[in-house]
Amino acid sequence: MGKLTSFYNFLGSSKPYFAMISLQFGYAGMNIITKVSLNRGMSHYVLVVYRHAFATAVIAPFAFIFERKEQPRITFRVFMQIFVLALLGPVIDQNFYYAGLKFTSPTFSCAMSNMLPAMTFVMAVIFRMEKVDIKKVRCQAKVVGTLVTVAGAMLMTLYKGPIVELIWTKHIHPHKSYGTSNNNGSSDKEWFLGSILLIIATFAWASLFVLQTKALETYNNHQLSLTSLVCFFGTLQAIAVTFVMEHKSSVWRIGWDMNLLAAAYAGIVTSSISYYVQGLVIKKKGPVFATAFSPLMMIVVAIMGSFILAEKIFLGGIIGSVLIVIGLYSVLWGKHKESQSNKREKEIMDPVKGVQSNGAVLMIEDIEANDVDLQKAEANNNKVVPSMVITIPNNVPEVPSMKAKQQDT
Repeated sequence: MGKLTSFYNFLGSSKPYFAMISLQFGYAGMNIITKVSLNRGMSHYVLVVYRHAFATAVIAPFAFIFERKEQPRITFRVFMQIFVLALLGPVIDQNFYYAGLKFTSPTFSCAMSNMLPAMTFVMAVIFRMEKVDIKKVRCQAKVVGTLVTVAGAMLMTLYKGPIVELIWTKHIHPHKSYGTSNNNGSSDKEWFLGSILLIIATFAWASLFVLQTKALETYNNHQLSLTSLVCFFGTLQAIAVTFVMEHKSSVWRIGWDMNLLAAAYAGIVTSSISYYVQGLVIKKKGPVFATAFSPLMMIVVAIMGSFILAEKIFLGGIIGSVLIVIGLYSVLWGKHKESQSNKREKEIMDPVKGVQSNGAVLMIEDIEANDVDLQKAEANNNKVVPSMVITIPNNVPEVPSMKAKQQDT
């Protein structure tokens, strides 16, 4: 019986780990399927439209069922926040990411996306949402991690290097892959352009996170509603962008093929299920825990890409990826230490208030709680004497008096 209980406890504590590992495989599948679809000629503008249309159709019913009560009032300020979030996420981020993915490779794109925590930290500092005290080790770790991440991204962008042959790729021939040869024969110019597009996409993603903190002040208890609104407005904006950029009606044609699978998979798995699962994990273990698994996606994509797409991995990409991962964990370590410090300060300040008087430390319960008890007692016609709970710890060191201090001086 004891072993069975221990096994159930182990499963319960392992759920966040299994969830995040499963999400990384889900994200990896999205990158591979999307790359195949783009290689077969699907417009990334149309893919963004269909992806967020699927996401809206999946998320909106859950938002209506679970969050239809006490919906926040949509003022002009709230509307502009949602509008800009939709512009940054579904339109700018996704379109630039897919364009960069088309010019580079899935592994390269995933490695670039690991810049997100460092870039978010820079954006938060610029908008004074985060303070940097360079004397503290955790702030030094975040600054150094950001610089190392930027160095890794620059190396991946400017230096391609020779092809690194993996053990299993020697037996895989390009004609067996499901992609076209565009990736293998892409020029250095296209590779550089794809790198710049991926950096812009990551910058837009980081900007979305910074603005989302403001929007969540209004939608703190209605996160599904906020997500469905962002996806809905993003779909409308993406349609407008597609009409401007794509002038052929044939680009909208989609059948029971890889294009439909790419749009449905990205919308349902990575924009709907992943949001819900990641939200549960963040609520239980914190954002640092959730972000720490992102390098796993890069490894999974590299293995899957080499098998399915016969993707070629370059030395510059490997070295740059290692630098980005080192910088990522340096920033995450600094954020983890900062969150621990803030949590300790909150635990000290919130439950009790320390009052020092004549060398005695009085631990006094919240006066508001006593007021509530008094009001309840008066309502029940009970006579209660107001009281405060005072606890004096044992072996309290004697505080020297002012006279003793003067004699010492």
